[in-house]
Amino acid sequence: MYDLVLKGGKVLDPSTGLDGVLDIAVQNGLIARIAPEIAPAEATRTIEVRDKLVTPGLIDLHAHIFEGVNRTGVNPDLAGVHSGVTTIVDAGSSGAATFGAFPRHIIPTCATEIIPFLHICQTGLATNPDIISERSVNVDDTVRVATQHKGLIAGIKARMVSPALEIMGMEMPKAARRAAREAGIKLMVHIGDTEKRYDPKVIHPLLDLLEPGDILTHYFTPNPGGVLDINAKLVPEAREAANRGVWFDTAHGRMNFSFDVGRRIIEQGLLPHCISTDLTVPGRANTVHSMTEMMTRFIGLGFTLPQVVTMCTANPAKAVGVEQRLGSLAVGRQADISVLEIQPGSWVVYDILGTGLRVDRAFAPHLTVKRGAVFTPDFGPRPWGWWPDRALPAGAPGGGCC
Repeated sequence: MYDLVLKGGKVLDPSTGLDGVLDIAVQNGLIARIAPEIAPAEATRTIEVRDKLVTPGLIDLHAHIFEGVNRTGVNPDLAGVHSGVTTIVDAGSSGAATFGAFPRHIIPTCATEIIPFLHICQTGLATNPDIISERSVNVDDTVRVATQHKGLIAGIKARMVSPALEIMGMEMPKAARRAAREAGIKLMVHIGDTEKRYDPKVIHPLLDLLEPGDILTHYFTPNPGGVLDINAKLVPEAREAANRGVWFDTAHGRMNFSFDVGRRIIEQGLLPHCISTDLTVPGRANTVHSMTEMMTRFIGLGFTLPQVVTMCTANPAKAVGVEQRLGSLAVGRQADISVLEIQPGSWVVYDILGTGLRVDRAFAPHLTVKRGAVFTPDFGPRPWGWWPDRALPAGAPGGGCC
């Protein structure tokens, strides 16, 4: 007898070739069977998901969920299992001096799986700005904490922002890379200086610094230090980095995502590997609301549904080294499953510059399965729920083309 059967959904998992109406059976927190028809009598609980999209559990590669420690930390389950997301990579909210709150207070209290990256700044993002002097960085302490929590901490995070670069220059990302290599884990680097103070040409040595398996995040940023030069051409080091195995993540956030920049990068052939939210409390209230809205944005930018699903599942799992367990649907795998609703219509989504993009399909969470447990969504991150703004018809007052 199975614990759960999800019945009649459109199952889409490009990593395993699944694409069709199928039932999925779950037993003891694992996927037990995938078949065109599984009798309800074979399961303790059957949930009808006809006309819904069923994918591997969504993985948000870049969010901030250090709730109760950092003021901007979102509740993990609000950003996770109650939003259609089964796993969140916390992108450096904590540093060596603050990380202890994750295993003691955050991870034990939530159902969403958390994969933390450790900020090279000792206090992480508890302070703003994060790095205020060279003493903000202690490589030895960072390596010690990362080594003590081997198997939990997946990487080191560095932010190419002011005043860190004015204080330490390229020694800051070099210190983060050294810590990552000594600890045997990944390096994630944030690009785009929202203060607009440092030399944009810093992107050249930074990209040369990145090694296969490292992650570049915010690469659709309109801020100085992005991957486009002053003529809106890709810097050659960006393509070279992608060719040698660096992961490129878009990470929306409050101030680092532009449709125009994204289109220019896409037109020049450097497609993203991963899409993520960079979710924070103020971000959720303003510019970035959920992973399902990120999916809506990328459908609007012309990506196919299989491409979008891959960028939210298999690719982020590979980027953080958990592809043997997460990111795909297969018998014997952990039962992490996202069930999404896709609603046709006329919608509009916005980037951080306020530029609108019309879309004809929008995504919202329907239910989430994490290790076999079922979670339903809350009402949504906006007062009116999960869906984006409805676009006004061209010619209507306030309407026109976005």
